[in-house]
Amino acid sequence: MQSVTLGKTGPTVGKLGLGAMGMSHGVYGPTDRAESLATVHAALDAGVTLIDTGDFYGMGHNELLLSEALRGRPRDSYQLSVKFGGLRGPDMSWNGQDGRPEAVKNFLAYTLTRLGTDHIDIYRPARLDPAVPIEETVGAIKEMIDAGYVRHVGLSEVGAETIRRANAVHPIADLQIEYSLISRAIEAEVLPTLRELGIGLTAYGVLSRGLISGHWNADRGGEPGDFRGVTPRFSGDNLDHNLTLVEALRRVAAAKGCTVAQLAIAWVADQGTDIVPLVGARTRERLAEALPALEVTLTDDDLTEIEKAVPPGAAKGDRYPTAMMSHLGAGN
Repeated sequence: MQSVTLGKTGPTVGKLGLGAMGMSHGVYGPTDRAESLATVHAALDAGVTLIDTGDFYGMGHNELLLSEALRGRPRDSYQLSVKFGGLRGPDMSWNGQDGRPEAVKNFLAYTLTRLGTDHIDIYRPARLDPAVPIEETVGAIKEMIDAGYVRHVGLSEVGAETIRRANAVHPIADLQIEYSLISRAIEAEVLPTLRELGIGLTAYGVLSRGLISGHWNADRGGEPGDFRGVTPRFSGDNLDHNLTLVEALRRVAAAKGCTVAQLAIAWVADQGTDIVPLVGARTRERLAEALPALEVTLTDDDLTEIEKAVPPGAAKGDRYPTAMMSHLGAGN
């Protein structure tokens, strides 16, 4: 697999990363532990090195799962990207973000223990804590870098101003933010800022939680705990409209000789050598479909046809439940 360096100061990683969130707490429906472990192993064997998790995914379950999956693998053969600070309740409620310096160090201590490692490659606040200046949060991560517990600082779902302020405290390796054919808000201000400062982009949601994977249909959904059940883009008339975009994309994919998912991933990867798509594959089958996306070469004519099928801003509905949109640094 091709390798890229995240920004000017970040680690060298495989061009495709693995997002592990869906393997825990049924956020996208039921999970299978054995299949999750096998999927992580298959990703590593295929050359995927960047694995993304969060300390609040399954209230630590995801980190423990990865610890088991990575056992016996050389520590320098993969990079761990960890989000921290998300406050959850036992009923799975979201109770904000804690970016206080003392909280940063506390979260990190638990993460290192659960993952069974002595360092985290990229450590990032999951969201901006409005009560704590970003300089204080990043300053605490810098202290952990100086102490040897962290290698790089990352950010997640923040806007251009916050990126600049954070980068002034310590070089930022990458920003993790949603970016796909139907989520392109970062192109206006966030992406140019990253490139000006030499910061990489790890793009999650490249298949918009399965919506533009080519596998979703109007009869799916409704499983207990599935986050998509409360997401506007998967609801009612919005879903019907968005699936028509997928069908237009399917025609382009068929002409190209690839699947819809491969075309959507390839489009994100094609947007720059500074972008690493994160694929939230929960099974070896979905991973096996995603990997060949890096071999899909898009011509100018292909890109034109893709834009015709899914013009910027064509999707209907917010990418998160409306109440959560205010916590994001970029729109839809």
